Amino acid sequence: MALPRRYIPSISLLAAFEAVCRTGSTAAAARELDLTQGAVSRLIQNLEGQLGVTLFKRERRRLRPTEPALAYARDVRKALELIARASLGLRANPGGGVLSLAILPTFGTRWLAPRLGAFLAAHPGITLNLGTRLRPFDFDSETFDAAIHFGIRMWPGAEHMPLFEERIIACCSAAFAAEHPMREPADLLDLPLLQLESRPNAWGAWFAHHGLEAPHTQGMLFDQFAPMMQAAAHGVGVALLPEFLADAEIREGRLIRTPGDIVAGVGTYYLVWPEGAEVTLPLAAFRDWIAAEAKASAGA
Repeated sequence: MALPRRYIPSISLLAAFEAVCRTGSTAAAARELDLTQGAVSRLIQNLEGQLGVTLFKRERRRLRPTEPALAYARDVRKALELIARASLGLRANPGGGVLSLAILPTFGTRWLAPRLGAFLAAHPGITLNLGTRLRPFDFDSETFDAAIHFGIRMWPGAEHMPLFEERIIACCSAAFAAEHPMREPADLLDLPLLQLESRPNAWGAWFAHHGLEAPHTQGMLFDQFAPMMQAAAHGVGVALLPEFLADAEIREGRLIRTPGDIVAGVGTYYLVWPEGAEVTLPLAAFRDWIAAEAKASAGA
């Protein structure tokens, strides 16, 4: 059932309203929209008349949005951003679909990026837009179609497809190993152990696997794998890294493995997408492709 016309204001009315709420004045909104201040004021009045709601309090020739208006502005902003992204996607790729994907930074650069050429070659009509996110977000408030997630099945309001479980190895630079000889896992107990914010119990699990109790004193704390790998490569300490991330560093000699087993990580990599949402052709194609790539990577 179509909504009544009065509840679907024109883009010009909504753009003026959102700009005034965001910038704080009709003058600033006018400069942004390349309109006169009087034109912006008239657009606001027309929107209020169409909706039958007072959106601003008039105070000394200034407009102050009401609390309901600010909430409405947030929804309008999301809608305008969605329309803009859709328009850009259509212009960039008029013959195919667009998939907007949120990725974990290091996973995206070290595992996904080297494989994307094959996906795009197999699906020339699809445009893939990437953005980085470190933590789960609300799909209703973001314009992503899907995301790469690490951890457990905890993303609310999302469908989950497991890709592969994390496998962890301990690594350091050759110079660090020469300065701190290591023959068995217990030799790591007194060394600087680099930490990752999202894996606070990783070293505890690694030492427990080897029948040891993790030390209380630890090393530097990082929010992403990439700077932690660089720190380890420059001799700052020992890092616990996913095997697929460390492989290239080890092959190229920037890191070496320390004594110890490959240990199961604390979570799984997932592809997630909004629960109950229509699975578009670009998402279906990417989902099938990344499932096959993950299976091959886990087998290797």
